Amino acid sequence: MRTQIGIVGAGPAGLFLSLLLQRLGIESVVLEMHTRKYVEERIRAGVLEQGTVDLMHELGVGERLKRQGLQHGGIELRFGGCGHRIDFRELTGGKCVTIYAQHEVIKDLVAARLAKNRPIIFEAEDVSVHGLESASPTIHFRVETIPSVGWEFWPRRRLPRMS
Repeated sequence: MRTQIGIVGAGPAGLFLSLLLQRLGIESVVLEMHTRKYVEERIRAGVLEQGTVDLMHELGVGERLKRQGLQHGGIELRFGGCGHRIDFRELTGGKCVTIYAQHEVIKDLVAARLAKNRPIIFEAEDVSVHGLESASPTIHFRVETIPSVGWEFWPRRRLPRMS
């Protein structure tokens, strides 16, 4: 099969990248070594900076975040018997962090990608990149139901600048 971009890993970085590329009309395939269940249920930290929250809304994957996320406008540090409030909103012109678990972010990103019929190949094994410096690099991998699979990438071209 042919695609423009191969992304190894269905974590937040890989999935966000796939959606940003999709928005620019650039085809990609995401390869993940774990099962979908594992990726979506593995508990991870969940503090999102304002830029990530804004990006999720911009990409159309922020509805659950809006309903379930908890905005957190600051912290209090205690030392020397005194509390010291650090007000994020005051220091950043109104920005805050949002508490929303990483596995929930992953669920939103996976659902958005699959809703657009964009491939995520879970349980990809023996992933290897070949010809990275060539005009036609390939990624080879194996999945249990398919003995040997390779993706060929279109010749390199300059990607459009994201604004």
